[in-house]
Amino acid sequence: MVKPMAKSTRVLIVDDDARQRTLIADMVASIDYSVVTAGDGHEALDIHAEQPVDIILTDLIMPRTDGFELLRTLEARGDRTPTIVLTAFGSIEKAISVVHDLKAFWFLEKPVQPGILRALIDRAAAQNSLVEETVLLSRQLSYHGVLGDLVGSSPEMQYVFSLINQVAPTSASVLIAGESGTGKELVARALHRLSPRSAGPFVAINCAALTETLIESELFGHEKGAFTGALERHVGCFEQANNGTVLLDEIGDMPIGTQAKLLRVLEDRKVRRLGGKIDLPVEVRVIAATNRNPEDAIKNKLLREDLFYRLNVFNIQLPPLRDRKGDIAAIAEAVIANLNKKHGCRVTGLHPAVLERFQNHSWPGNVRELRNVLERAVILASEGVILTKHLAMEANGAEPPPTAVEADTGESIRVRPGATMEEIEDTYIDLILRRTNNNKTKAAEILGISVRTLHNRLGQPSKGKASGATG
Repeated sequence: MVKPMAKSTRVLIVDDDARQRTLIADMVASIDYSVVTAGDGHEALDIHAEQPVDIILTDLIMPRTDGFELLRTLEARGDRTPTIVLTAFGSIEKAISVVHDLKAFWFLEKPVQPGILRALIDRAAAQNSLVEETVLLSRQLSYHGVLGDLVGSSPEMQYVFSLINQVAPTSASVLIAGESGTGKELVARALHRLSPRSAGPFVAINCAALTETLIESELFGHEKGAFTGALERHVGCFEQANNGTVLLDEIGDMPIGTQAKLLRVLEDRKVRRLGGKIDLPVEVRVIAATNRNPEDAIKNKLLREDLFYRLNVFNIQLPPLRDRKGDIAAIAEAVIANLNKKHGCRVTGLHPAVLERFQNHSWPGNVRELRNVLERAVILASEGVILTKHLAMEANGAEPPPTAVEADTGESIRVRPGATMEEIEDTYIDLILRRTNNNKTKAAEILGISVRTLHNRLGQPSKGKASGATG
């Protein structure tokens, strides 16, 4: 774990014992944290209100305003500043109770050991950084309508963003429903990143991709020899995601027998590996996703009704792309930026004709289909704007009819529906070169590409011109 820069993190020491306060302050200062002190909770709240601190170390038993009241006040205000409780109780059970009930970060028994103190403060500082990142992400989500590849300023997506903001800080189970390609996993990852569990793991499993035996092994794990091929112990998703989040994707395709076992795990918060003899406690937030209509899945005996109600504590319904076409330009901009980094391209945007075609397309594959179309187009365009010739889709989703592309000279090429883009482009480049008397600078200008790109393309062997297009 990387410790914050020297003096960048302010630590407030709260203790009515001046000797203890000075001793602990010296320890904290020696590990390059900025220190401020208070004699009780009342003074600590005043200091924190005037100039907020990053971490609080507080004693519990103090005059006027004690540590209990300090923690209650911070909790009531929704203040998430990491707080370490200094305790002289000598009772681990009592200390743990204080940590859980009053939302303290951790406890530290007196006399304080410097090594343990440093480790806890470093952890608290890292936690504080995560909280700040969560707040930033939440603001980004609210005001800009962008979170990674999850983009949208339409009313439909703004409503989805508001639901994410509301439920992310809780531990409630969430069921995300929507057509394939609408971004269900992106929503799940946003919920995780905006939650108090963001420091923990995020584990996703596709319930439709595995047989009943394999999915139970992936979910719950197995012991060596539990079944044929189980050559060693395997830790399942629930154990892997402990103190984090697990996404059960396509929950409606999970075998019914496995659904009963999953329900037991969700109710007991314990998992038993296949072939195992003991139950292992797990602390996991469960998010489920489905492209099916849950009510239809229940009616058709594909989804247990009791499991549905256990998962559907909070529901987020994702709209298909065809119902929010006003978001297409913003989504394309974000996707193109990511694809430029991935492929080393310099594409600047969409030609108006391309955007018009996108607006007229029904997008049965939703955002995933749009991303796939853009990835191919970015690779073909390489730089500048994406033109209609870079697309491998039709606005109405139908197979294109044979068409003729004509130059001013009257020459034409006829294109069959089965021809690849590479075949068509090679033939069209030859046509433009003939038209310009092999002037590559002029040809590149007409084609809308750079001379370098044209030279690179000419360096590739032509494939199947006669079979794909004819001049």
